[in-house]
Amino acid sequence: MSDQQENQVSATVDSVWTNRTAGFAVLIAFIAGLVGALVLRDHDRSTAVVAETSPRSSIYWRVPVAFNTNLPGLGENVLRIAADSDAISDGRIRFEVFEPGMLIPPFSITEGVRDGKIKAGYTWLGYDQGRIPATPLVSAVPFGMEPWEFTAWYYEDEGQALTEALYEPHFVHPILCGIVGPETAGWFREPVTSLSDLEGLKIRFAGLGGRVLQELGASVTMIPGGEIFQALEKGAIDATEYSMPAVDQKLGFDRIASFNYFPGWHQTFTASYLVVNLSTWRALHPADQALIDTVCTAGVIRNLSRGESLQGEVLQGFPAKGVSPRKLSVEILEQLAAVTEQVLIEEAANDEDFDRIWESQKRFLRSYGVWKDHAYLPRDFGQ
Repeated sequence: MSDQQENQVSATVDSVWTNRTAGFAVLIAFIAGLVGALVLRDHDRSTAVVAETSPRSSIYWRVPVAFNTNLPGLGENVLRIAADSDAISDGRIRFEVFEPGMLIPPFSITEGVRDGKIKAGYTWLGYDQGRIPATPLVSAVPFGMEPWEFTAWYYEDEGQALTEALYEPHFVHPILCGIVGPETAGWFREPVTSLSDLEGLKIRFAGLGGRVLQELGASVTMIPGGEIFQALEKGAIDATEYSMPAVDQKLGFDRIASFNYFPGWHQTFTASYLVVNLSTWRALHPADQALIDTVCTAGVIRNLSRGESLQGEVLQGFPAKGVSPRKLSVEILEQLAAVTEQVLIEEAANDEDFDRIWESQKRFLRSYGVWKDHAYLPRDFGQ
């Protein structure tokens, strides 16, 4: 073989080995990259699994209440809220309920939540009327919505957003957590035949209804539910309203005042709220917020159902106790409605939040009223 031929063979062999080496190197790099990607993917997956399965922190709140928990419908609902939260969260979310006055005065619950003395409470927002004039509109309104009308406005219209906005400057997050039907119009020692009978009457009356009675010359006072019986018994007050018949019976009003009037014009629904410190609420995991919201929404329908189920039997037992259930005349109701309208107009003129919420409710009722008038049987149908 000539030198020229040997050089050609040698060059060919070198070229083959060079190509093989390069190919091998590429293959090694590909395999290394694939292995690396798999390792990283497995690491990401394991990290995600750890994140998904890592337990969220437990929640323990001391929850003072405005109403004694032995009161049927009105007070007991918070116990269901606490039990359901515990059960659904498998014990991770716990509310320890404290009776009125044990941790904080019953009329000062939202102030305690605002100031961080307690993280949450369960109350009727109407007790804040002196500080936040619009609160009766989202707790109980004279000649106002029926319970399901209020919840329709609250959940499906502007109610929830307006209520949360009302309390945001006060560092409180309110959650509608219960609702019951109308109260009685009050317990009286003597019959009420005209509005003149209210002049000078010492009466315990809450919310805007109390403002209406003040306009009519009554001497209105506000005392907690647990103190009403003693005040009535000792004559510190002549008459009182508080809640539905089953609750009032539990408090013993029927043992002192024998005239129980209807309908509850001043409080056509009673809404109760779980109020949470705003910073505490915002620090919760979204899933925990959703759980509490869901438990409270369920609490609303169960509370309404419970309250409605109890009252008929109580009224049926009135005759045996010497109690006379009476209805206010249409004339008296019309007069009360006229005074109520003037009170609402004055409140709206003096407070922007009141005006905003009241206008929202009136707009909703105008629309809802079309459906209501067409869809439901008249109340006196078949009677």
